[in-house]
Amino acid sequence: MNTRTLVSFDWASKKLLRQKANFVILEGFLTELLGEDILIKNMLESESNKNDQDDKYNQVDMLCENEKGELIIIEVQFYEESDYFHRILYGTSKVITEYMTEGKPYNQVKKVYSINILYFDIGQGDDYLYRGSMNFRGMNNDDLLELGDFQKKKFGKKYPSEIFPEIILIKVNNFNKHALAPLDEWIYFLKYTTLPDRITAKGLDKVVKHLKYDNMDTVAKREYDKYVEGMRISRDMLETATQKAENKGKVEGKVEGKAEGKAEGKVEGKVEGKAEGKVEGKVEGKVEVVLFSYDDKLPLPQIARITQLSEDEVIKILKDHGKI
Repeated sequence: MNTRTLVSFDWASKKLLRQKANFVILEGFLTELLGEDILIKNMLESESNKNDQDDKYNQVDMLCENEKGELIIIEVQFYEESDYFHRILYGTSKVITEYMTEGKPYNQVKKVYSINILYFDIGQGDDYLYRGSMNFRGMNNDDLLELGDFQKKKFGKKYPSEIFPEIILIKVNNFNKHALAPLDEWIYFLKYTTLPDRITAKGLDKVVKHLKYDNMDTVAKREYDKYVEGMRISRDMLETATQKAENKGKVEGKVEGKAEGKAEGKVEGKVEGKAEGKVEGKVEGKVEVVLFSYDDKLPLPQIARITQLSEDEVIKILKDHGKI
């Protein structure tokens, strides 16, 4: 195994890969993932002004535009969210509308790829790569709907899926293979923050030079060390807080079940208590992480990033608990 000291992809996505000189790394990753040559035209931002206080910001780790004018969202997510699929839907829809100029014809809507690098188990499935696209099948004949001849000629596309967004899920923790294919080499790096012995994937050879810890200046090293330590502390706190709340839910569930005085009440009480405790534990865990992180003088943007909450949500928690 190659033991070079590299910085993690998630930190690089926020600090290094946005720089034009490092586009070649991201282009390599996207080329292997999407199965076609990708050239990045520029990096974009996705933080629309909110119409009112109940609107949600759409902040993504990276948003880029390729030479074909297509938009690519890249999100790195460490903590489980039960509504993450809804979050993907919201983020994709928001990007589409943000980059659609008012008054332009609908054929100017940009194709969007949503790439989600996930370090938790989402859904039920054993694979580590999932790709979803939208097509239309006949309910009676099971035929695949194609665009009309005029549409094909005008848009240069054959199927509706080439117009609609595509979503890719990378379940990093499910990867347990040796790096055989070029894309596997990238997944290997995402999981272990080191490189396999043999490198053939596009862009991965540039990781050694551009994402090597020893090549960063003192300020960048300090920022990275602080980020890694913050992530470690937040995970520990979140796991501890979640476990406490889950245990509390189990106890309360048993008590409620016992009070029912019936066997089915006991079973239902235990199951409901465990389920509710798990959900409540995740919520309470994030609240505790916010409070502990704030007490440790972490800046609000970093707390929001660690907990995957918006800064407004972080501020509300702090206000509700009398911190600010």
